[in-house]
Amino acid sequence: MKQSNRREMLLIAFMQAANCSNYTGSWRHPETAPDYLDLRYYQNIAATLEAAKFHMAFVDDRLAMPSRLGDSFEDAVANGVRVVKLDLVPVITAMGLATARLGLGATYSTSYYPPFHVARLFASIDHFTNGRSAWNVVTSLNDSEAQNFGVAEHPQHDDRYDIADEFMEAAFALWSSWEEGAVTGDKKLGRFADPSKVRRVDYVGTHFQSRGPLTVPRSPQGNPVIIQAGQSERGRQFASRWGELLFVIFSTADACRAYRQEMRERAIGAGRSPDAVKIAPAVYVVVAKTEEEAKEKLKQIENLARPVDALALLSEVFNYDFSQHPVDEPLPNATIDSMTGLRGFLDRVIQESGANNPTVSDFVKSSGRGTLRELPVFVGNPAQVADQMESWHSAEACDGFVLAATHMPGAYEDFAALIVPELQRRGLFRSEYAAGTLRDNLGVSSPI
Repeated sequence: MKQSNRREMLLIAFMQAANCSNYTGSWRHPETAPDYLDLRYYQNIAATLEAAKFHMAFVDDRLAMPSRLGDSFEDAVANGVRVVKLDLVPVITAMGLATARLGLGATYSTSYYPPFHVARLFASIDHFTNGRSAWNVVTSLNDSEAQNFGVAEHPQHDDRYDIADEFMEAAFALWSSWEEGAVTGDKKLGRFADPSKVRRVDYVGTHFQSRGPLTVPRSPQGNPVIIQAGQSERGRQFASRWGELLFVIFSTADACRAYRQEMRERAIGAGRSPDAVKIAPAVYVVVAKTEEEAKEKLKQIENLARPVDALALLSEVFNYDFSQHPVDEPLPNATIDSMTGLRGFLDRVIQESGANNPTVSDFVKSSGRGTLRELPVFVGNPAQVADQMESWHSAEACDGFVLAATHMPGAYEDFAALIVPELQRRGLFRSEYAAGTLRDNLGVSSPI
């Protein structure tokens, strides 16, 4: 394929600290390593990604196991539907100890943690990793998560983003409470830091208050790289204001290109540079030395999915029990309106099904939830997969890709061994890390 665009693409690994990858059926794969409770499992994956010069790995999270289907967690537990979810701080800390350049991101909710806690956490990680931290900002999804934190109901969709806007304002105020160079550590004069370069915050909002200053001096990046995935209208407003790496789900390059153009324009409207937002669609890659081998691998992986996987995950993401309805009965407007999970996901189901009142079957088919069809799947030998990636990238549909794993660690090992050299040969991917922080490697400057 003729090279038409020499922009280098970003490569980000999308991980779970769980019994399975993003593909729920992955735990059934014969090559899936069973040691997801061992820190060395995550360290080995991180080392593989760093050797391949990946920009970053970030870890997804939920604050509850799926339990909306049939108002029970039993099916999810029996079938291993994302029921194990480790705390991400020790996970990315372990990964940071095993690497020197790989960016490290963790998912943290703006609904169930106070801004001071999250600001201090990521400032500390940024220091410990020499400027490699990233925060995947989420507002959480459902009542199960709320109830784990002593709250009866999860906030409504747009309300969650109003809360998140305040959270970010408070967090950024805390990160900026220490100026660069405030700490002098002058032992001779007995002066630790310049108090004129440390400020109170005194943030007062509707949902949060924080006195400050932060108890961690300014970190190498100033603040972590902000990852965001909002695709609803309210989510796009939030992402254009705060997001730097926007990972998204689109089935076609044309749709992703339209989103990229829109978000770059929205960034300008928010007083930011259009280059301050990087767009990276989530994809699966199935690669082998030959096309035939890749297709056989794909068939094996696809057969790992079970119907319960889709129903459990759909019930979780929409905060609604889909077992209440016959599979071919259109859901009434009141039911659609009651769904408080990912609104952008719901909009996509309605659009792709062509039905304002989708059936349960429509939800399963149009979303691809619990199957590989949830994301674009690039399949083939190394040259064929690189062609597919280059097609999206050269058309300016994206700035890079978020790579979800069909199974771990094998999917990342295959990609590193087979695809990365081909991308490098084409001039589409770097052969070495750039000097400096994660921000320097992603090409985004700190907003503070």
